[in-house]
Amino acid sequence: MKRRFESIAFEYMDILYGTALKMTKDPIEAEDLVQDTYLKAYRFFDKFEENTNFKAWIFKILTNTFINRYRKRSKQPQQVDFDKVEFMYSDLASEKSPDHIRKTDKAIYERLFDDKINDALDLLSEEFRLVVLLCDVHGFSYKEISEIANLPIGTVMSRLSRGRKQLQIMLLEYAEKEGYIKKQN
Repeated sequence: MKRRFESIAFEYMDILYGTALKMTKDPIEAEDLVQDTYLKAYRFFDKFEENTNFKAWIFKILTNTFINRYRKRSKQPQQVDFDKVEFMYSDLASEKSPDHIRKTDKAIYERLFDDKINDALDLLSEEFRLVVLLCDVHGFSYKEISEIANLPIGTVMSRLSRGRKQLQIMLLEYAEKEGYIKKQN
């Protein structure tokens, strides 16, 4: 059973971590959330039905674990952990060749847009962010999102529509502000 679980489950580790990071907005919390998800998934792997969607099953565990943690924390007074400091630097390059500089400029340009999209996603409320992530980033169907988030399909569709609209407004404002597109009157 252990080998079977490992052969299926570890394929989704990166995608689960990315989603957990978007949910928690904290790398350490995201790691803990993914670890708890894998522990629960392993413990209940015998309940997983063969030939069903493992990805949806493990995302449901991730989502439920996150919701349970959020509920528990909302009942506790706010605590600040001053030991948590995050340093995220990227090594671009030490080479000075024109080719390398062009590639580096392109990488910075692409990263800038990725960062703006991520910033906009982070500004969405939790209810919208989750369905947008599950649908537009991870490719789940409305039905799968409904099962993962324990929501009616109509609610999933509504939240997805409203979340996308909010993203569109934020990104349009950014594009206008930066001069990528002309302001619309």
